[in-house]
Amino acid sequence: MNSEIFGALLMFVAVVILAFPLGSYIARVFNFEKTWLDRIFNPLDKVIYKLSGINPCVEMTYKQQLIALLSINVTWFILSMLVLTNMSNLPLNPDNNPSMSADLAFNTAISFVTNTNLQHYSGETGLSYLGQLLLMLWQFISAACGIAISAAVFKSMRERSTTTLGNFYAFFVRSSTRILLPLSIIVATILVFNGTPMTFDGKDTVRTLEGAEQQVSRGPVAAFVAIKQLGTNGGGFYGPNSANPMENPSYFTNIVETVSILLIPMALIIAMGIYVNKRKFSYIVFGVMTLGFLILALPSVYFEMQGNSAVADLGVSQPLGSMEGKEVRFGSAASATWAIFTTCTSNGSVNSMHDSLTPLTGSFAMLGMMINCFFGGVGVGFLNFYIFIILAVFISGLMVGRTPEFLGKKIETKEMKIAMVIALLHPLLILTGTAVASAVFTSDPETYSAWLANPGYHGFSEMLYEFTSSSANNGSGFEGLGDNTPFWNIACGIVMLLARYLPIIGPVAIAGILASKNYIPESAGTLKTDTATFGLMTFAVIAILAALAFFPALTLGPLAEYFSMSK
Repeated sequence: MNSEIFGALLMFVAVVILAFPLGSYIARVFNFEKTWLDRIFNPLDKVIYKLSGINPCVEMTYKQQLIALLSINVTWFILSMLVLTNMSNLPLNPDNNPSMSADLAFNTAISFVTNTNLQHYSGETGLSYLGQLLLMLWQFISAACGIAISAAVFKSMRERSTTTLGNFYAFFVRSSTRILLPLSIIVATILVFNGTPMTFDGKDTVRTLEGAEQQVSRGPVAAFVAIKQLGTNGGGFYGPNSANPMENPSYFTNIVETVSILLIPMALIIAMGIYVNKRKFSYIVFGVMTLGFLILALPSVYFEMQGNSAVADLGVSQPLGSMEGKEVRFGSAASATWAIFTTCTSNGSVNSMHDSLTPLTGSFAMLGMMINCFFGGVGVGFLNFYIFIILAVFISGLMVGRTPEFLGKKIETKEMKIAMVIALLHPLLILTGTAVASAVFTSDPETYSAWLANPGYHGFSEMLYEFTSSSANNGSGFEGLGDNTPFWNIACGIVMLLARYLPIIGPVAIAGILASKNYIPESAGTLKTDTATFGLMTFAVIAILAALAFFPALTLGPLAEYFSMSK
C-alpha cells in the first residue's frame, strides 16, 4: 500500500517539477525568442508557410483568429470523413479492416477534430493504418489549435490596448514544431524502448502459454500513444486504450504516460505568467487549479484502495483495493490517479475501466469533467478558467463596491453576457443530453436494452458520463454503455461540436473586446486579482456555478448507487 501511494505521489510531483522549465520554454516560443530547436525547425516552418501561402508576420484581430481556427477544422473534418468512410479501398490496410458507417465516421471525425477522441469503435479492428495515421495527425492539429488560441488570449492580457492578438498560424505552427513534436518524439522513444510496437506490419501470430496460436494486432502504436497523452487527446490505438499492455507495457511507462497527461496544461499556466509578466497572478491560478485537482484526486485514491463495499459484504478480502476493471501491474492507486489526471484534463485516455470505479470515485471523475477547468485540455483549459475569472471579478467588484476590472480593463455588460452564456452552456449540453437519452430509454426499455449493461442507478451514470465526456471534450466513457448506435453517434457528435467551439469563441471574443479598451492604471480602488483572497473567490464561483449545477444529476447516479451499496 505504501509503495502504491508513493507511486501516485511521484507522478504528481514529477509533473509539477517538469512543468516549470517547460512553461518557461513555452513562454519563449510564444514570444518568438530564440530556442535551441530553431536550427532544426526554422527550415520546416518556412516550408509550411511557403506551401500554405501564409505570412506569419501579419497581425490578426480576434475575429480573424477565430476564422483561421474554424477554417482549419472544417477542412480536416471533410478530409477525415472521406478517409474514414473509404478505408477498405485505400492503402495501408494490411488487416483488411472495413470502412466506417456514415454515422460512426461523423462521430469519429468530429471527435478527433474537437480534441475529444471519443471512440465508439475499437481501434485495432475499426481503423486501417491510414485511418490511425490520419487521426494521429489530428491529435497534433487539434492540440496545436488549442495552444495557439490560448497564446492569442495571453497576448490580449499582456497588451495595454490593441486590436490585434498576434498571428494564429504562427502560434499554431510553432506549437506543433516547437512543443508537441519534440515532446512526442521523446515520449515515443521511451515507449519503443520499453516494448510498445512501432511498425507498419500487420497482425503477428504468437503462441500462448496454453500452446494455442493467437493473432495480435500491432502498428505505429508508440507514435500514436505519445501524442494522445501529450496533446490531451486520449484516443487509444487499441480498444482498451492504455490498459492494453501494447500501449502501456509496464509501471514505468505508466508513470511516463500519466505525467504526459498533465504536463502541457500545467506548463501553460506557468507560461502565461511569464509571457504576460504576471507571475503572481499565474501562481494564484495554478494554486486554485491544483487545489481543485487534489480535492478530487486524494479521495479517489483512498476509496479505490479501500476496495468495493459490495465485494467486502460477500466476505472477499481485497488487500489490493478495488481491482475490478484494473490491471494488476498498475494497482488501484495508480489507476485512480490516472482517472483523475485524465478527467481533470480533456485527455480521456484510461489505464483501467472507469465503468468499474467505485461509485464515489466515478462521481469525482465526472466532476473533473463537469468543472472542466482544473488544468483542462491544452490551451482550452485556461480559456474555461478565464470565464470564471471574469465572473469572479464582476461578482467581487459588486460585493466590495469597486468597478469590475481585470488587468486594467473594465468588464462591462457585453463581456458578462458572453461569459454567462458560456458558463451555462456546459451544464445545458450535459443535462439536456442525459435527459433526452433517459426519456428515449424509458419510453421503450426493450428496444433500447442494448444501450445499458447495467440498468438502474449505474445505467443512468453511464449515460450521464457519456454526455459529460462529450461536452468536456474528454473522450473517456463508462463502457457498459452500448454507444455505437446512430442515436449516440449523432447526439454526442453534436454535443462535441458545440462544446468545443462556443467555449473557444466566447473567451476569445471577451479577450479581444477587453484588449481593445483603454488601459486604466492601477489605483487604490482597483480590485487585485493576484491575491489568495481572489483565488478563493474564483474557487467559490467555480464550486457554485459548475459543481452545484450537476449535484442533482450526480445524486440520481453515482451517489444513489453508493448509498444503495452501503445498506
